[in-house]
Amino acid sequence: MSNFVMNITKPIDAGSLANLNQKKGIVLTGENVSILNTSYYKKKNAASLQNNGVEGAGQKNIQTDSTGKSESVNVKHITLPSLTKKVSKGQKVPINFSSKKIKVNFGWNVNNPACDVDVSAFLLSGSGKVVGDDYFVFYGQKSSPEKSVLFKNVETANVLEVFDIDTGILNPSVAKIVFVMTINDALENSLNFSMLKDAYIQIVDPVNNTELASFLVEEYYNNINSMMMGEIYLHNGAWKFNAIGNGVNKDLAGLCEFYGVAVE
Repeated sequence: MSNFVMNITKPIDAGSLANLNQKKGIVLTGENVSILNTSYYKKKNAASLQNNGVEGAGQKNIQTDSTGKSESVNVKHITLPSLTKKVSKGQKVPINFSSKKIKVNFGWNVNNPACDVDVSAFLLSGSGKVVGDDYFVFYGQKSSPEKSVLFKNVETANVLEVFDIDTGILNPSVAKIVFVMTINDALENSLNFSMLKDAYIQIVDPVNNTELASFLVEEYYNNINSMMMGEIYLHNGAWKFNAIGNGVNKDLAGLCEFYGVAVE
């Protein structure tokens, strides 16, 4: 998987544009702003901009759209870990951890190297919406406000991305955390989950590194490009894991709207 930088500039409205041009002497056209606005929830491959077209180790030049344009991407292959406490789709199980902390591991392999996959966490209240816009943790916002949920891109032999969670400092308004796997630019490039395999979520006790629960996706359909992998949630004061395994035809911006993250 490539190293990316993200444009974290919030979308610019017409009023802000006029004010910026007047005060700073910066001339931005509507076309410029349109590009900025539509790129807010997208990733830009920094490596491909810097390597001047030279294909490096672990990279492949792939066609990414109908124009035939290609870019270099890293394709990481993992070996599935031993999922010792695997549960079935829809199954809900208690997760008993020895401290206030848990670790949530994710991994996958791709059949199509154009698929750049990521996982995001939505911290939801009892209403099913995020507690606030800052309670959406992903590659562009790697921590919740109180640092109870931290995102890491690790890329080991078995694990690609990790969320470290400290329930002891978690905002008490958070009733559940939903983890969603998405394919970057899937809608634009006609990518879908039939191009993935070996996608899993694994809940681990970081104190003794033992697995508490896991779910391995077995259904990969060509009409979805995002997967609600699973969720951890509070039930009668105890944490449980729900293996959701439901796919949707939404990109990351669409999922933000679904879970109540403000997308201007």
